[in-house]
Amino acid sequence: MAKGEGAESSSAAGLLPTGILQASERPAQAKKEPKKKQQLSICNKLCYAVGGAPYQVTGCALGFFLQIYLLDVAQVDTFSASIILFVGRAWDAFTDPLVGFCISKSSWTRLGRLMPWIIFSTPLAIIAYFLIWFVPDFPRGQALWYLLFYCLFETLVTCFHVPYSALTMFISTEQSERDSATAYRMTVEVLGTVLGTAIQGQIVGQADTPCLQDPNGSAVALESANHTYSTTSLRKTQNAYLLAAGVIASIYVICAVILTVGVREQREPYETQQAEPMPFFRSLRQVMSHGPYIKLIAGFLFTSLAFMLVEGNFALFCTYTLGFRNEFQNLLLAIMLSATFTIPIWQWFLTRFGKKTAVYIGISSAVPFLILVALMESNLIVTYVVAVAAGISVAAAFLLPWSMLPDVIDDFHLKHPHSHGTEPIFFSFYVFFTKFASGVSLGISTLSLDFAGYQTGGCSQPARVKFTLKMLVTMTPIVLILLGLLLFKLYPIDEEKRRQNKKALQALRDEASSSGCSDTDSTELASIL
Repeated sequence: MAKGEGAESSSAAGLLPTGILQASERPAQAKKEPKKKQQLSICNKLCYAVGGAPYQVTGCALGFFLQIYLLDVAQVDTFSASIILFVGRAWDAFTDPLVGFCISKSSWTRLGRLMPWIIFSTPLAIIAYFLIWFVPDFPRGQALWYLLFYCLFETLVTCFHVPYSALTMFISTEQSERDSATAYRMTVEVLGTVLGTAIQGQIVGQADTPCLQDPNGSAVALESANHTYSTTSLRKTQNAYLLAAGVIASIYVICAVILTVGVREQREPYETQQAEPMPFFRSLRQVMSHGPYIKLIAGFLFTSLAFMLVEGNFALFCTYTLGFRNEFQNLLLAIMLSATFTIPIWQWFLTRFGKKTAVYIGISSAVPFLILVALMESNLIVTYVVAVAAGISVAAAFLLPWSMLPDVIDDFHLKHPHSHGTEPIFFSFYVFFTKFASGVSLGISTLSLDFAGYQTGGCSQPARVKFTLKMLVTMTPIVLILLGLLLFKLYPIDEEKRRQNKKALQALRDEASSSGCSDTDSTELASIL
């Protein structure tokens, strides 16, 4: 590279040894045409993006509705429900690094290294998902039934989602193309949450879930209630959940087929020239000692935990604290539609002003609205306004982690050029930490409701339960968001660093794919990078 072509080019050139730079200028060698940028078509990006919908559709339905389903429809006691939610999420978290380990040991096939996992896990996952929403006829074993199929489904959906997340690094070697594909993916994933919310909420909302009342219409404790449930009404609600599960399972299959047909994995040019992948635990030590990665997951751990806490308790909060028993599914839909429409805006914003700036503005924008919800009286119109405004922050929380992880992986590749096959470890351990923390939070929040005196099947709840729900949905998430934003101050990859990494990685790829480059020069280039 000739000198004096701009500061950005010079900084990238400074990363490369002089010998290699001169090698490209030797008159004896024929001049090579500049390598064309690898462009992804809109069809490729859409097919890739559609693959994110199954995880979000099912995850949204489980996240928003499983807790209220277990307590008010399946009528599992509060303690057992907290165990199911905690163990299910904790197991889900554990399977992420386990699947990441297995994928890192997988060989490349004609379909790729990641696609076989997606293809073979899909049919089993939809069966397990359907059985989560089925109420068995043996009341004594219900808790075990839900725990078993919840853990089984989370294992199988992990076998889909971890390779799909790692696929980001294999659809293109261009940073800008990956960012663009990620924006497509996030838009479709938020649409997936809209679908999950709309399908589950609207179908289930048509059924009138029975509740316990005394003759005057006020809620009473279970031990003194007259157990005269409308069996027909309860069965109708259970069938509504099964119908919603069937529709969502069909969407899962359709999206998996589109992803498989429309996306092709690509190997890095320099990866094919290197030896077999290094041992898993050695790769894991390198990944977990990479400073930018630790700082990124620490920040998003707190912010993701805040939004998951809101997600897990939102249905109960709307039903009992705000008193909108028949409106919570519409409020969820308003949040997700708002998030869907603002994803492209956030993509433009992070391109224009940088990803760290987008983090600070996007995620912190939820705080004023959470404070408003905590302080205001029950008002349906104001609640809808707050829901639409909160969707803007939800969009940022969806987009930014997956847009920033590839930058961290690029930075890692420059520091460890001979470590390849680590992408599943990066993605799986990020998901592991967030899922494990969300499992702990959901378990603790459900136990908190138990201690506050939650009445399973009650038409309303005691004041202590309403106050506990308000704290779980407003003040606790605010504290977690503020802690996460403080940790982001330590994240070192800004826009200048990203540009330098992009230049250096492109030089590595060009040198690796160049037929005129000697083996010695390639080794020297990889070592210096």
